Amino acid sequence: MIITRLETYTRGHLSVVRALTDDGLEGFGQMSPFNADISAAVFHRQVAPLALGWRADDIEGLVDRLFEANYKFPGSYSCRAVTGLDTALWDLRGKRVGKSVCELLGGVPGPVVVYGSSMRRDISPDQEAERLVGLREKSGFRAFKVRIGKVCGHDEDEWPGRTQALIPAVRKALGADITILADGNSCYTPGKAIEVGRMLQEYAIGHFEEPCPYWELEWTAEVARALEMPVAGGEQDFDLCQWRRILQLRAVDIVQPDVCYIGGLTRALRVAQWAEKAGFVCVPHSANDSMVLTFTLHLMGAIPNAGPHVEYSIEPSVCPAGLYTPAPVVQNGMVNIPSGPGWGVTLNPDWLAAAECRTSE
Repeated sequence: MIITRLETYTRGHLSVVRALTDDGLEGFGQMSPFNADISAAVFHRQVAPLALGWRADDIEGLVDRLFEANYKFPGSYSCRAVTGLDTALWDLRGKRVGKSVCELLGGVPGPVVVYGSSMRRDISPDQEAERLVGLREKSGFRAFKVRIGKVCGHDEDEWPGRTQALIPAVRKALGADITILADGNSCYTPGKAIEVGRMLQEYAIGHFEEPCPYWELEWTAEVARALEMPVAGGEQDFDLCQWRRILQLRAVDIVQPDVCYIGGLTRALRVAQWAEKAGFVCVPHSANDSMVLTFTLHLMGAIPNAGPHVEYSIEPSVCPAGLYTPAPVVQNGMVNIPSGPGWGVTLNPDWLAAAECRTSE
């Protein structure tokens, strides 16, 4: 079970990784979407040469070795590249024993509640409310997340008065029984975040995500202490030492590691386990319908401190139709964790054939 060949298939926003071993098995993974060609270049330069010849069943040891060997390159692209290998090896591990990744982690595949995650700030509050109601009726969503403020907005709204109009509009349209979450995308200073947070509390918003610039942990911790509602964050954070600081400071109430940003399932699972020991809820970030959603479903189906729902983007797909099957489908507000071996999905051979393929062996 030695890794003998590593391939990347890059097309558009995505880069898929195929790992092959000397005993004829293969596993598929994926790097984080967007700028995938850069991640693939990093993969073949700095990841694949170190992984070839390693035992495929020693995922944890290999992931640690890759980060140690690339200690001069500790940034996001290293993590994105390692993610492709890590997730391919988890797929291979599951296929070797005939179990889903969820089962490997101690869970049982089944339906998981999802929340409809809006990414838009370019439509009016009434338009946003209307489309969320439509999605509730069509797919049975029981929870939604909306965007407030402005990305890294320095206390500015996307346009004056938008947030103050949006929250009451969606609450009125959806009613009291639907959970509504709010994402600030690093918009606010602590004082303004607390002010906005108290308004959110008046409308029974379920959590306030990334209220302050994510790198300002002390600011976020100040907001979390001041509000009664849960504060969520961590999607951008890929450094495990930073994650220890987040937990030690109790900077957030809900931790949101992203499997594709942090360096794969292995490292996301570590954060989830640390969070469990410290008493935190974990709801990983999964803001598109690429394989990151599949990875997150398996993780959430297994960890004991999983939050009440998984993030599910309601925006147009970043994946081409038919990239993998079975495709996720929301029914009655839930999506099934794929139950087949590994990730339980099959990559479309036509998509792979049309992609740019690079090989290390």
